[in-house]
Amino acid sequence: MEPAQSEMNILSNGKSHDLGDDMGVPMKTLLEEDQNGTQTVRFDDPDGGLENEEFLPSADGKKPIRFTDFEGKTSLGMSVFNLGNAIMGSGILGLAYAMANTGILLFLFLLTAVAALSSYSIHLLLKSSGIVGIRAYEQLGYRAFGTPGKMAAGIAITLQNIGAMSSYLYIVKSELPLVIQAFLKADPNSDLWYMNGNYLVIMVSAGIILPLSLMKQLGYLGYSSGFSLSCMVFFLSAVVYKKFQIPCPFEEFSANSTAAHLSMNVSSHGHEYNNGLVHADDEDSHCYPRMFTINSQTAYTIPILAFAFVCHPEVLPIYTELRNPTQKKMQKVSNISILVMYTMYFLAALFGYLTFYDKVEPELLHTYNRIDPYDTLILCVRVAVLTAVTLTVPIVLFPVRRAILQMLFPTKAFNWLRHIAIALILLTFINLLVIFAPNILGIFGIIGATSAPCLIFIFPAVFYIRIVPKDDEPMNSVHKIVSVIFAALGVSFMVMSLSFIFIDWTTGSSRAAGGH
Repeated sequence: MEPAQSEMNILSNGKSHDLGDDMGVPMKTLLEEDQNGTQTVRFDDPDGGLENEEFLPSADGKKPIRFTDFEGKTSLGMSVFNLGNAIMGSGILGLAYAMANTGILLFLFLLTAVAALSSYSIHLLLKSSGIVGIRAYEQLGYRAFGTPGKMAAGIAITLQNIGAMSSYLYIVKSELPLVIQAFLKADPNSDLWYMNGNYLVIMVSAGIILPLSLMKQLGYLGYSSGFSLSCMVFFLSAVVYKKFQIPCPFEEFSANSTAAHLSMNVSSHGHEYNNGLVHADDEDSHCYPRMFTINSQTAYTIPILAFAFVCHPEVLPIYTELRNPTQKKMQKVSNISILVMYTMYFLAALFGYLTFYDKVEPELLHTYNRIDPYDTLILCVRVAVLTAVTLTVPIVLFPVRRAILQMLFPTKAFNWLRHIAIALILLTFINLLVIFAPNILGIFGIIGATSAPCLIFIFPAVFYIRIVPKDDEPMNSVHKIVSVIFAALGVSFMVMSLSFIFIDWTTGSSRAAGGH
């Protein structure tokens, strides 16, 4: 077997597939040569329904059989749950803070732009996948640029998802002890083992996340995805409800313990350049919304939003498991998922911001804690958020494991021992990172400014440019030109975001604003 062919037959879950074991009918493919003399495998599928290289024509004229990794069994609705849960993550807790540092109108514009660009980049991925019959992100990189392309995609996916899983487990580490403390009315300074976040994050990882991560097929996690999204809907409902229950300005639960923090929070917004209608040194200004605001923290908004919409490594595996998959059907799944998350993101940011205005903290739930740490509804919200992020970790772990398999074991058949070992190693590493790292300051910024633009903007565009034959779409075609602009936009976004973040870190303003 040639190396390129063996790469094409690797499954997203690590299992190789030999077509000869299923049917003795030869595949009907078209070998075309582009202007560089490179042969491109294309499939005679005008309807876009047979977008995999394991296409087998039917000898008796019946509907042809579709081969992917295995026959897809996941419904459209369950696929929407899976992809929506992959999009939804801990970033939703920081969107109100992002709105406070951009203003409502600027935030809405940026949110809309990132959501639209994410949808378009998924379109590029699906179209590239349909041409070469590959449904693994890393394998598109291999087809476009060989081993360097596969390695670049694998590394970006690994960094992105390890960062995401770390942020989820940080929430478990920081929020679960507060939930236990509130339910048991325990002393905050207690040294009881079940109040220690380090022990709790290990127990959650071993008891809940690991068993779910050992499942062989991603589609079965749709039930947990639906429950996880329901938890986030409850979180959103509580944020909307609390907007009409909390007065502005609100009264601190303990003035002595939070006075210093409050002063620092106010000072972090004291040098803002806004629309001129509101001044930060006016106490009443904290109870009026700003439409447009720019300050040192505004630079984090786009990386946070990019981080919040990264779902691209999960798109192709979910596409693989979709029942009767077509490009149009998977694009519908993606559009619905992005639209639902877009709506939830905006509502959570808007009502969270309108509740606390300039006093909102980088993590929204911590702001509610300043009012009443024993509030029953907020305790339930904490439990819902903890449940949601805990159930999201296994879904995010799947593409990381696949990326490792593609990089290290590209020709190996599926093996349970390898499947389990990679999950154990990943969870152990992430737990150590969560336990020993002092905080997660800047994790959204760094990941959102590096791997996120690669996965959303740069890779889908350059893969499309390289994979789509020049005979079909020359470089001066509209789609290729748009793809070049798309990739350039991603590079510019990465450079600009990293520059602003570096400047902000060197001045120390980000740590002052976060209270660290």
